[in-house]
Amino acid sequence: MDFLRPASWEEALAAKAEHPTAVPIAGGTDVMVEINFDHRRPEYLLDLNRIGELSEWEVGQESVRLGASVPYSSIMEHLRAELPGLALASHTVASPQIRNRGGVGGNLGTASPAGDAHPALLAADGEVEAESVRGTRLIPIDAFYTGVKRNALEPDELIRAVHIRKADGPQQYSKVGTRNAMVIAVCAFGIALHPETRTVRTGIGSAAPTPIRAKEAEDFLNAALDEGGFWDNGKIITPAIAKQFAALASGACNPIDDVRGTAKYRRHAVGIMARRTLGWTWEQYRGAGRTLEGAA
Repeated sequence: MDFLRPASWEEALAAKAEHPTAVPIAGGTDVMVEINFDHRRPEYLLDLNRIGELSEWEVGQESVRLGASVPYSSIMEHLRAELPGLALASHTVASPQIRNRGGVGGNLGTASPAGDAHPALLAADGEVEAESVRGTRLIPIDAFYTGVKRNALEPDELIRAVHIRKADGPQQYSKVGTRNAMVIAVCAFGIALHPETRTVRTGIGSAAPTPIRAKEAEDFLNAALDEGGFWDNGKIITPAIAKQFAALASGACNPIDDVRGTAKYRRHAVGIMARRTLGWTWEQYRGAGRTLEGAA
């Protein structure tokens, strides 16, 4: 195994172009596990740790540009207001040591359906900034996951950053695991309210071959909120709406039985998480509305 250690982003792109099979490594929290268990033996490892810009972020007027190697601990500490769903997801990642090393770019690169960041990225409507010596492109998060542990990157491309819209409404994230730390998700669910467009987006992890959105559940809820005038009147979402939303979210799953849980359990758990996170986010939205009305 050869170890490539570029000193700049340009050198990294050149190395990836010359060695398309090279496996990028930054935090190493996924790659090193596979190597240690001899599940993967790449010909080249491409170490990106000398490239400081990958650990930087920029808060713009409408979105956050998050470097691929920004650690989860930094998201939790500095970007909780702008990216609340991703910050909540970051809290559930393994241990403090791994949260200090791992980043969203690694989750995207491995594209495991159990990656903790995926549901939050789907709900927040992110875009992946991919680059090669040929140029840069933005890949919508909905188009990024192409199969089990497969993504839309070309062989010579590297993930440079993720662009995520700043939250314009409440976001939530929920995860089921066998314990509180150092655990792979049995299943996970993310939800984001977007009052500016009067839409709701979701993300589901570890309950299908790829991270997915519950699109039928979103369509149903968007229509119900619109028809009932909920965005304007701030009323409590009825139990019937919440129940149907949960059922549709559960129906979006296509899980498997494995050592961490059965397919039946995963579907059931996703439905429960969908109902609960919808309740939490809507209460936050209603509370924010009451606060604004009181201050007016």
